[in-house]
Amino acid sequence: MKVKLVKKILAANDRIAEANRRLLSDAEVFSLNLMSAPGAGKTTLLSRTIGALGGKLRFGVIEGDIQGTHDAEVISAHGVPVVQINTEGACHLDANMINEILPQLPLEEIDVLVVENVGNLVCPAEFDVGEDAKVMLLSITEGDDKPLKYPLMFQKSEALIINKIDLVPHLDVSLEKIRRDAQGLNPKLRIFEVSCKSGEGMEAWYGWLQGRKESGSLHGAL
Repeated sequence: MKVKLVKKILAANDRIAEANRRLLSDAEVFSLNLMSAPGAGKTTLLSRTIGALGGKLRFGVIEGDIQGTHDAEVISAHGVPVVQINTEGACHLDANMINEILPQLPLEEIDVLVVENVGNLVCPAEFDVGEDAKVMLLSITEGDDKPLKYPLMFQKSEALIINKIDLVPHLDVSLEKIRRDAQGLNPKLRIFEVSCKSGEGMEAWYGWLQGRKESGSLHGAL
């Protein structure tokens, strides 16, 4: 019975996700589901990306947190439309949450909508919210064992951003192991090694994002 219940929940979620995807596609909005563990640097990545590409792409953001509005306040300082979702304990955003919030966004003024999901390496990967691509952010401070511990997140993502590479000399962590294990789980995974603090490696990420926007909602086009 438990398995049937889970399948029923996911099936209902997927139907709403498809409705979200159609709505965003009709509005010519490219959408990302940005996922990571807490503290990996999602908001910093997003701030740098908006700052670098704000003159080329119009961004909108949905912020997902259990409580609080700090991240939304950081992003709104860039002058982009932001809507906060507080899940009050839920460990992920789902398609229905996004569906209810989309009418609050000026989609006609947005080229790229980023859903900054709740910090968690498990649940967000299971729930389609209607995005065109899932992107995972992994901080090297989390260790190099995460791909094999949390495989679904890596299997579902189209791109992996490995953050805080400026700390490599100070940590017992292998970037090569992360790359090997992640691509073993998902051979098509695009990997970007960056420092959101220094800006190292960010240009490649910016280029990928611009290319994916131009390719529209064709999954895995690049």
